[in-house]
Amino acid sequence: MPILFQSTNSHSKPVSFKTALLSGLAPDKGLFLPTEYPVFSNKLIRDFHRMSYPELACSLLYPFLSDDITEQECFHLAERAYDFEVPLERIDGNRYLLRLDRGPTHSFKDFGARMMALLMAHVRQNESGKLRILTATSGDTGGAIASAFLNMDNIEVVVLFPRDEISNQQRKQMTTLGKNIRSIAIEGKFDDCQALVKQAFADPDLASLNLSSANSINIGRLLPQSVYYFWAFTRTALSQGKPVIFSIPSGNFGNACGCLIAKRMGLPVSKLVLSTNSNDSFPRFLKTGIYRKTEPSIHCISSAMNVGHPSNLARIITLYGGAMDEEGNLLRKPDFDSMIRDIFSVSISEEETRKTIHRFFREFGIILEPHGAVGMAGLEHFLAEESREPEQGHQMISLETAHPAKFPEEIRKILSLEPDKPESFVEQERENEVFEVMDRKYQTFKEYLLNNK
Repeated sequence: MPILFQSTNSHSKPVSFKTALLSGLAPDKGLFLPTEYPVFSNKLIRDFHRMSYPELACSLLYPFLSDDITEQECFHLAERAYDFEVPLERIDGNRYLLRLDRGPTHSFKDFGARMMALLMAHVRQNESGKLRILTATSGDTGGAIASAFLNMDNIEVVVLFPRDEISNQQRKQMTTLGKNIRSIAIEGKFDDCQALVKQAFADPDLASLNLSSANSINIGRLLPQSVYYFWAFTRTALSQGKPVIFSIPSGNFGNACGCLIAKRMGLPVSKLVLSTNSNDSFPRFLKTGIYRKTEPSIHCISSAMNVGHPSNLARIITLYGGAMDEEGNLLRKPDFDSMIRDIFSVSISEEETRKTIHRFFREFGIILEPHGAVGMAGLEHFLAEESREPEQGHQMISLETAHPAKFPEEIRKILSLEPDKPESFVEQERENEVFEVMDRKYQTFKEYLLNNK
């Protein structure tokens, strides 16, 4: 039987993958999660190390997609999506750095965006009419989505970003493309952008616009993010025979959900270290059991993590037996004992982020970007606070989620050097930018959508 997808709000019927993919949000404003998870045996997971990344992606994702795509089609889409390397670098001892910055926009968002875009095009290939993708970005999502959907027939992308809180390079990845990509600078925070997108989905006056989402609120972007955890595990910890620790810099918590989904599918993860910047609503929640948004969100150099209310927290709560609505109200408490057993979370200050970048370059010759530095600092907090030693044998893998050249000003200030630029960055610097500037009122955004059908 095909796997269905249920809303975290539990007030709408389970739907197929295609419906969940194209609608983005559930009718009751909740987020979709699978009603069940394929579980891979230890033997099968051991065999994964023989696979290429596209082969592994197909093996893991096909059970969720089987009602809408053949296995051969799934593999061909994965081959097109993942035509770049996924390096795993040893730092020292049992510590590794998983580099997720080698895709076309040099961000981990490429992993979910490219596969999701290809899946959307595939399931709509016999349908007429235009699909409009609304996306809010705190930094890297916008560029990844714009690149993934560029030049796709009958699909238009509208990206909203906080005008003053992303780097120049991040902005140019959205605003220099044109064609079927539109960019809007919102005079506000990322949470304002995200709220506008969610309100548009719920507005019956916009039902005729055929709207969908490409944020990590879309299950089609989230599921592919489970794959690189299996990839990293089978290239390090498998030979040790012990579970792995993943350290994940976290903003909207899509990456964290990808790891939790991988854990549900049988990946032996002993701990998730979820580090935030100064937007610390989740670490506080884990310690106190009381959830309060960070309002307004705090601007930090790890800009993609400037999220005061992580949308995917509702999914995490659901995975642990609780319930949280789209406004962040905790309707049913999750199993906190299990959450604390599985997850360690800490907030990393701006000062510590910068010191981590400086120290890792001095000690290892590695240039961490701000998000990767938050993840690495969080891992060190975990080791210190839990009195754990690397010699215990657990492999520890920290995620580098973006290329340092996306943050040249900070790297220059901290390290007094210019990070090497990918060729695509050099080309974009020569292109003209085109984008709208808009206030954060919903009515303004609604009128824009209605006037630009």
